[in-house]
Amino acid sequence: MIEQKHIHALEAIVGKENVYSDKAHLLAYSYDATRTRYMPEAVVFPRHEQDISDILIYCNTHLIVITPRGAGSGFTGGALPANGGIVLAMEKHMNKILEIDTQNMVAVVQPAVINKDLQRHVEALGLFYPPDPASEEYSTLGGNVSENAGGMRAAKYGITKDYVMALRAVRANGDIIRAGKRTIKDVAGYNIAGTLIASEGTLAVLSELTLKLIPKPRFKKTYMGIFPSVEEAMNAVFKSLSAGANPVAMEFLDKLVIKALIEKLGVDLPSDAGGVLVGDVDGNVTEEIEFQLQTLEKSFKENGAVEFKVAKDEKEASQLWYARRNASQSITIYGNKKLNEDISVPRSKLPIALNKIYEIGEKYNFTIPCFGHAGDGNIHVNVMLDATKEGELERGHHAIEEIFQLVVDMGGTLSGEHGIGLSKAPFMHIAFNEQELNLFRDLKKAFDPNNILNPAKMSL
Repeated sequence: MIEQKHIHALEAIVGKENVYSDKAHLLAYSYDATRTRYMPEAVVFPRHEQDISDILIYCNTHLIVITPRGAGSGFTGGALPANGGIVLAMEKHMNKILEIDTQNMVAVVQPAVINKDLQRHVEALGLFYPPDPASEEYSTLGGNVSENAGGMRAAKYGITKDYVMALRAVRANGDIIRAGKRTIKDVAGYNIAGTLIASEGTLAVLSELTLKLIPKPRFKKTYMGIFPSVEEAMNAVFKSLSAGANPVAMEFLDKLVIKALIEKLGVDLPSDAGGVLVGDVDGNVTEEIEFQLQTLEKSFKENGAVEFKVAKDEKEASQLWYARRNASQSITIYGNKKLNEDISVPRSKLPIALNKIYEIGEKYNFTIPCFGHAGDGNIHVNVMLDATKEGELERGHHAIEEIFQLVVDMGGTLSGEHGIGLSKAPFMHIAFNEQELNLFRDLKKAFDPNNILNPAKMSL
């Protein structure tokens, strides 16, 4: 329990206007995109890095738990104050783009900068920051780094970790550390920056990020392939990539999602389509664009595509993308609650993985519509259920556990981009043996011996 003396001490650090313990603020910071609620005891807004250090020194001394938070847009509970204590909220003050170095193509930002704001800023300068999670309009870059966020452009450009060159962070004892360099090459010392990426605020609090930028491609085209079955679509994914295609994005929808889009939103797709692939190609010369589209069309048709479309302009491109962008909201026709997981498998295993996932759905009598980032093997699996039925949620979790075991056995992972947080922590034993989990715990203890930083996450 945080006593009033602790509130006063925090106010002395950051000012009364940056410490709140009223019911409205506590409620506002009690949930994330999972809609699960855990009430904090106070919400504190640090103004700068030194504030973070001073807050952590005080809280570490008094064993007060801290949960760092960006926009609260995560899907696994990583920013939920599950053990009470303080939510350390970054968005009020630590939201500035500090520098854009156009000569070295580097951006230096504070952790609460919105992903899309950085994208817009650098694109106006002819540069490009590729990571584009679905939450890009509101998720923060600090949150993206903490979860190692992906996005639709990952097939060609990779994910957040591929663009973090360096960072500054504050350990639980208040030590301010620098990790990584602005240089392209750096093999001096341990890769601490790499360790902090995807650590979900359990090891240190991020205070500054140095991100790699690349030149913005001059041209882009959008395509869509329509297949009789999702298996044929998934075969086309890895076979077209092996044939030399290098799309920016290659997203997929299965027949259940297609049915939902037609029924709920009136999307113009063939009702007998079994799978759809949609994406973009880009480049700096039109010849490269044409080569990519020709390679995709040839491979798609060799693997059963009944139609291959290329958008003529931005309006048509938006129409082709509409189905993918509205997949999640459409599938509510199948149930009033969905267990949404983001498993990932090697791309060549996609056809087998999806067939076995549907078999698990049949075993438990659940509809499991799937969509996601086929170009990088990342599937959004949605176990749809009726939460009003007794025992339904428990059976849903059993189905999810079988799906996790399936993908791990296939060389895949529990999470491609959403992280572990609270919701997947009980399943970590599926992906890691006890020796590996003990190594994670040792690492946690080295950074945060008193376990004040985001405890209970990732089963740490």
